[in-house]
Amino acid sequence: MESHLPVQIIFYAFAAMTIGSAAVVVFSRSLIHSAFALLFTFFGVAGLYAFLGADFLAATQMVIYVGGILVLLLFGVMLTHKLYDLNLRSETYQMLPALVVVLAVFGLLATVMMRARWHEGSRDATVPTTAAIGELFMNDYILPFEAASILLLIALIGAAMIVRRKSE
Repeated sequence: MESHLPVQIIFYAFAAMTIGSAAVVVFSRSLIHSAFALLFTFFGVAGLYAFLGADFLAATQMVIYVGGILVLLLFGVMLTHKLYDLNLRSETYQMLPALVVVLAVFGLLATVMMRARWHEGSRDATVPTTAAIGELFMNDYILPFEAASILLLIALIGAAMIVRRKSE
């Protein structure tokens, strides 16, 4: 039998990177440092998705979050900082209530994880999921998929209308 130790080490490295960079996002007082730490958080989550066999989610995480949203956030922070000469600092308030909520959510997730039956109905993690997801979207879930697209279009039009009214 082959050893899974190198794979486990890489998995735990991705997990540690994700948790560590997420902590920097939350606890950093500099908005720019938080934004750059968010890059590593998103990348770590994409790596964890890849390890779990969710190739479509890993690719989506990289393209949408790392490639789109994070770049937009960084440009917004950097351009706003230079334009208005603001001191971009994030203040951390109410640490104790936040810690209580985090521990409660962690406890709930840990309980669910320990009680779940992980091996029932499991699939081969090396088989790509993209084709199966595409077939489900275009066959069984076409109506919810189209409803979601119409809802997103309405939200986009509403946001454009709000911005247009404020500029007038």
